[in-house]
Amino acid sequence: MRPEDFDYFLPEELIAQHPLEERAASRLLVLHRDSGAIEHKKFPDIKRYIGKGDLMLFNDTRVIPARLIGAKPAGGKVEVLLIRRVTADEERGMEIWQCMVKPSKGIRRGTRVVFDEDFEAEAIESAGGGFWNFRFSADVSERIKKTGRIPLPPYIRREATFEDSVRYQTVFAANDGAVAAPTAGLHFTSGLLEEMRMMGVETRFLTLHTGPATFMPLREGDISRRAVPEEQFSVSPDVAASVARARAEGRRVIAVGSTVTRAIETVFRNGFDRPVLEGGTDMFIYPGFAFRVVSALVTNFHLPRSTLLMLVAAFAGRENIMRAYREAVERRYRFFSYGDCMMVV
Repeated sequence: MRPEDFDYFLPEELIAQHPLEERAASRLLVLHRDSGAIEHKKFPDIKRYIGKGDLMLFNDTRVIPARLIGAKPAGGKVEVLLIRRVTADEERGMEIWQCMVKPSKGIRRGTRVVFDEDFEAEAIESAGGGFWNFRFSADVSERIKKTGRIPLPPYIRREATFEDSVRYQTVFAANDGAVAAPTAGLHFTSGLLEEMRMMGVETRFLTLHTGPATFMPLREGDISRRAVPEEQFSVSPDVAASVARARAEGRRVIAVGSTVTRAIETVFRNGFDRPVLEGGTDMFIYPGFAFRVVSALVTNFHLPRSTLLMLVAAFAGRENIMRAYREAVERRYRFFSYGDCMMVV
C-alpha cells in the first residue's frame, strides 16, 4: 500500500479552527465495520453504542505549553517545539530536549536560541528526521509555564488563546508531557463519563504522551517501509489486569483514540500474560495489522495520508473508512483536532 491509497478531498473550510461552545455538541458518525453501514448522530448518542460490561480506555496525558518563541543572538526569530525530555542534569540545572525547529534552515551544532534574559537553549546534535536535541539552561517544566504557548496544530491557522489552554485538554488530563491533544477525548464531559459509569461501563486511564509526528502525512513510497517516531507510554498494573480480564471474559475493550489504541496494543504485544507496562512505542498500525485488544474505536477525523488514518483503516477496513470520510465531507462534518467524532463498532 502507498500513501495515496489514503488520500481524500477535504475543503479547507471544513477544518475546524475553534472548539464548539460545548464539548459534547459535536456530531458523531458511527461506522459498523462488519456491514459498512453508516449512521449520523450527535455525540451524546454514543451511549447507545456502549453498554454494561464494556471497558473504555482513555488517555490522560496533559498538553504542556511546549511552543517557545525565541531569537538567535545575531537576530532572526526561531520557533522551538519541545517534543520530549532526553536527559536532565539537576546538579548543573540543565536539561536536554528533543525539539522541532522553525525555520530549520541555518540550525547547526552550537546554534543558540534565547527565549528570555536567563532562559536559552543550544543545539547540540541532530536527532534525525528534522528533529534536534537542544541543551536548555534552566528547568524547562517551570520556565515554560511563563514563556511557553499551547502548541496548536499547524492546520489551525491562528494563535493560541486562553480558551485553548482549557479546551485543548481533556477534562481528565492529569499527566504532563504531550505536545498534541488526544483529540478523541476532547468530546467527553465529566457528566457524560459519570452517566456511562452509572450504566455499568468500566472506565480506565492510561498515559501516552502524544507527539506531533504521527499527525504528519506520508508523502510517497511503500508504507510498510515507514517508521513512526517513538512516543512514551505507561499503564498501571491494575489497568493492565482490567484489560486482560475484560478480554478473557469476552467483554469489549473500547479505545478512545488512536493514542490509546497504539499504547494498549503495545502493552499486550507479547500476550496477555506478559504485559509491557511502560516504555516507548514506535508501533505503526496499518491495514493488515492483527488487533489483539481493541474491540471498538472512538476517534476524530484525521489528515489525508496520515498514519492515524491508516490506523483507523486497519481497524475498520480501508474501503469502509474512505467511503465514510467521503460521506463526512458531503455532510459537512468538521475535521481534525477541534472537529467532529467517529465511532467504529
